[in-house]
Amino acid sequence: MQAAPLWDPKRCQFVGILTVTDFIDVLRYYRETGSDVLTLASRSIADILADEGILSTVLKKNPPRRYASANGEGTGEDQHSSFLSVDADANLDTACHLLSDQTIDFLPVMLPSDMRVLANITYTCILEHLVSNFREQRRLFDDTIYDLGIGTYGEDVVVAYPHQTLHEVLHTLHLHGLSAVPVIDENTKKIRGVYSRSDITFLTKASDAEDAVSNLNLTLEVLMAQQRTDVTTPDALHTCSTRHTLQYVFEYFAQWKFNRLICVDEEERVVGVVSAGDLVAYFL
Repeated sequence: MQAAPLWDPKRCQFVGILTVTDFIDVLRYYRETGSDVLTLASRSIADILADEGILSTVLKKNPPRRYASANGEGTGEDQHSSFLSVDADANLDTACHLLSDQTIDFLPVMLPSDMRVLANITYTCILEHLVSNFREQRRLFDDTIYDLGIGTYGEDVVVAYPHQTLHEVLHTLHLHGLSAVPVIDENTKKIRGVYSRSDITFLTKASDAEDAVSNLNLTLEVLMAQQRTDVTTPDALHTCSTRHTLQYVFEYFAQWKFNRLICVDEEERVVGVVSAGDLVAYFL
C-alpha cells in the first residue's frame, strides 16, 4: 500500500493522506536534525503532522518544475492538511484534472452516502484505462512521444549517481517534486537503473528505527544491489527512445504497467523521462 487516507475520529471525517514517502521523509528529518529517533515510535500521526519543523521542511510540498508558478512558488494542495477526493459518480475527466491541477499522486474515490473510500486513483490507474479502451480501436498515435512534447528532456532531466547516498538522493527528489530519478554512470553517462522515492529496500534491511536512519547513509550502488530482481514492480527500469511512438508506448504499458519510461539514446545515455502522469496530461 503506497498511500492511506487519514481519518480524524474526533471530527468524524477524513482529513488527509499519508504515504510511504511521508514516512521516509520523516526519517530524513530525524537524521538531519539529529533528533532521537527512538521517540518516533511513541508519537502519533497527528502529533507528527502538527510538528511545524517537519511540515515546513521534509513534508513541504515541492511540485515538479513544470507546475511551478512564475514567481517560483509551488501550486496545488498539501494533502497532509486537506483531504481532496472525488465522488464515485464523477467522470474521469474531473479526476484527471484534480490530479493534474493540484499536483497530487493519489486521489481517493469516495462513496458519499457513507463516507467510504473505495479506492485511490493514480496516474497509472488512469493510463491503464486509457490503454485498454483506445489502443485497439484505431491508430491515432503514430507521432513520436518527443514530437508530441510528452515528457521531460535535455537539461531539465534530474539524474543521480551510484556513489550518492540515499539521503542525498531523497533530498534531491523532494526538492524537485519527483517520485523517481534515473541513476547513471558518472563516467559513461549510461543508465544504471532507476531509484524510486517510495523504495523501502533500506527499511527492510533495518533491524530498528536507529538502523533505518543509519541506512540513509548507504549509497545507491549498495541499495540497488539489494533490490529484489525476482519480482516486477511499476517502478522497475523500463527504457524507450525519443523515436518511439505514442502507440508503441501504449502497447508497452499494456504489457508492463510501468510508472515511467527512461528515454535513452543509442549509447544508452539518458535523454529524457516520460511518466504515466505525462502521458495522461497529454490528453487533458
